[in-house]
Amino acid sequence: MKNVYFIFILLPLLLQGQNIVIEEIDLKNGQISIPGTLSYPKTKQKVPLLIFVHGSGNVDRNGNQGGLAKANYIAQLSDSLTKNGITLYRYDKRTSNTNNFKFLKNISITDFVDDVSKVIAHFKNDNRFKSIHLIGHSQGSLVAMLAADDNIKSYISLAGPSNTIDSVISKQLTEQNEGLGKIAKEHFAELAKTDTILSVNPMLLSIFAPQNQKFFKSWMSLSPTSEIKKINKPILIIQGEKDLQINTADANNLLNAITENSSVLEHDAELILIDNMNHVLKEIEKQEENLKSYTSPNFPLSSELVNAITTFI
Repeated sequence: MKNVYFIFILLPLLLQGQNIVIEEIDLKNGQISIPGTLSYPKTKQKVPLLIFVHGSGNVDRNGNQGGLAKANYIAQLSDSLTKNGITLYRYDKRTSNTNNFKFLKNISITDFVDDVSKVIAHFKNDNRFKSIHLIGHSQGSLVAMLAADDNIKSYISLAGPSNTIDSVISKQLTEQNEGLGKIAKEHFAELAKTDTILSVNPMLLSIFAPQNQKFFKSWMSLSPTSEIKKINKPILIIQGEKDLQINTADANNLLNAITENSSVLEHDAELILIDNMNHVLKEIEKQEENLKSYTSPNFPLSSELVNAITTFI
């Protein structure tokens, strides 16, 4: 088992006039750096802690990726929830931190799960918080499902897919080009059977590059509708109806998987659909604004989302 250690750099900062404390925490999982930001209301009372688990891509703690313009959706959610009395912890995904690049060979989906577990372990004995909750966005919906343990009081799936990743990608490609969709299915089938795709179609190299194959093999073996049944905690499923990547059918599939599972009846499960919310949690009125909001902080976060999370927590 690899050595796991933590380095803490605590830099409390009280935001003037807002009674919000910002604390920077440098966490490590072995050689991997996963630093993050804790935002909490200045109060003597114990408050709930919500840990945000990011979606696919090299997402940092603010909801931004590399040199792309900044959407800041995770940071905006943190600010909004803290004002409502909920602490939020957000951290840099291991693939967003350039210091980690030399340690990222043969990465698998379980590495992301392990990072979440280290975050939970750090906070589980922190007496400032009366409870710990997980919220997983997009890919993070599945990662948070897998990380949910006895230290967690509730789980939120936010824009979470219901199908395995090979089905998701094959479907998306088929909608764009039927021929490429068919080839993608063949590549995934080969990967499942042999662990390696011997000859990747050049048009699909960005997806099936050799360094990505082990990761996809680990990811495609996990079904969200199977994993969500194992969470015996209160569950909230949230889905935006202007989401271009995940749709309401996914949200309903996740809910149905829970309610059809007769062996798990202890918890409550709820589904909330938000009319004008897209995949990066922004409130948009016109469909042409959708992609623009991915790269701009000027679009407001969905107020319905903030209210839904606050009420649930």
